[in-house]
Amino acid sequence: MHPILKLVIQRLALGLLLLLAISAVIFLGVEALPGDTAQAILGQSATPQALANLREQMGLNDPALTRYFHWLGGVVTGDLGKSLTNGTDIATAIGQRLGNTLFLAGCAAVIAVPLALTLGLIAARYAGKWPDKLISAVTLTTISLPEFVAAYFVIYLLTQVFPIFQPVAMVFPGMGFWAKLNAVALPVIVLVMVVLAHMMRMTRAAILNVMQSAYIETAELKGVPPMQVIWRHAFPNAIAPIVQVVVLNLAYLVVGVVVVEVVFGYNALGQYLVDHVTKRDLPVVQAVGLVFAAVYIGLNIFADVVAIIANPRLRHPK
Repeated sequence: MHPILKLVIQRLALGLLLLLAISAVIFLGVEALPGDTAQAILGQSATPQALANLREQMGLNDPALTRYFHWLGGVVTGDLGKSLTNGTDIATAIGQRLGNTLFLAGCAAVIAVPLALTLGLIAARYAGKWPDKLISAVTLTTISLPEFVAAYFVIYLLTQVFPIFQPVAMVFPGMGFWAKLNAVALPVIVLVMVVLAHMMRMTRAAILNVMQSAYIETAELKGVPPMQVIWRHAFPNAIAPIVQVVVLNLAYLVVGVVVVEVVFGYNALGQYLVDHVTKRDLPVVQAVGLVFAAVYIGLNIFADVVAIIANPRLRHPK
């Protein structure tokens, strides 16, 4: 078997084990919350008999381990089950909202990745000088702000001081592309602010590390322009760590947008998860958590494979 294929299979097997462990952690976490779905549906004024009847009807009286393995068996066969609160098919609901999450993440990535790489290259070119210091200061300031603070700041600035956008990111089926793009402009700006610094700093660090190599010094002695040295000689050899941090931030754009989606009222997976956590709807919480975990683990595996392919020392560790 080819060494890279073997490594990919090993990573996939480890990823499946991690998914299994994550599903158990999510189940235990929701079980530990006070109250249950029946209480959330009927309210605090419900009689004990009404609660007991509803719990029996929803299967909440079954042992926790039985409910967990019943749900896990459904996932293996492709059945995510139905919501306990409204009876809708969870897979269908997730499919409708996953597209919105991916659209938001994709828009942020299209802006953040090229911008971060460009700023990283400029910072490396002028390392220690004012462009480097200015870029680092601005990006580190944006990443230091909690997401909700950055979101409310952007809302105030671009809806009150400069009334350009609407504060709520309302999207609906059949909405035109440009209208949808306008609706998600504010959350995209916030997400770009959040992930930009990580990618920029890693690009800068990777380029500066490669710039210490002998072949870079040779190119400089031959009179190759500085930016050409960075772009044609340093960047290709620094691609592995850059790709890894880019992929990890892409994973964050998919699974870490819960706060941003809630602040802007964006109808996607993060909002769907929060709504059903408050209702103690265990099947929905588990399913969405598993989707997020699968995306994050899958992109991490992709980053590992890219690093292995790009670095011969990782392909032949012995």
